[in-house]
Amino acid sequence: MNDQSDFPSLQTMVRTEPIQQRSAQRIELLLDAAAEIIDAQGIDSLTTSDVASRSGSSVGVVYRYFPNIQSLLRALAARNMQRYTDRVFAMLENDSSEWLNALDSAINVIVEMYRGEPGYRALRFGDVINDRFLDPALSNNAVLARAIAGILGEKYDFVPTDELVFDFEVVVEIEDALIKRAFLFERDGDERFLEKARVIAQQYLSAYTRLPSAS
Repeated sequence: MNDQSDFPSLQTMVRTEPIQQRSAQRIELLLDAAAEIIDAQGIDSLTTSDVASRSGSSVGVVYRYFPNIQSLLRALAARNMQRYTDRVFAMLENDSSEWLNALDSAINVIVEMYRGEPGYRALRFGDVINDRFLDPALSNNAVLARAIAGILGEKYDFVPTDELVFDFEVVVEIEDALIKRAFLFERDGDERFLEKARVIAQQYLSAYTRLPSAS
């Protein structure tokens, strides 16, 4: 579990695997259109015809990749997860701080996505629809915890134990509640709740003064 890909990929969420670059670009256009519609009108207003119109495609093209709205939303949620992990990984690439400080980066990227990622505030990683939206065998927060554990394991050269992954999941559950509350009434988030999220994450995981060995 020492890589960042321990969660469903976007390619597993589409009907036709985007082997060619043109197909991959078309899928990105469809997902961009869906995200923009969700931002403007909400999830319940999303239709395949609107996605086709906004993306400059036909309804047939939408159905080629996504047989229904649920599959399109699942693909968009998977893309949100991929973008989240990519941004955290990039942020930590040249960071030489202690691993506990990296938790701030993991939280800060979520905050950035709330503020600026089209469609994220309404859909997030799909848990607003179903707590097991990305993987029927795991909660969305469990998927996120495993992704964070993989990123930190690769960055700091350790193999996450089951116990550590569980504790990451506990932290993600706590942070999720606090961050949701931070953005409940304020567009940019209530910094008091966001700061508490950062403090609690570090305090909870501070018991791991020694990380598991990579060997």
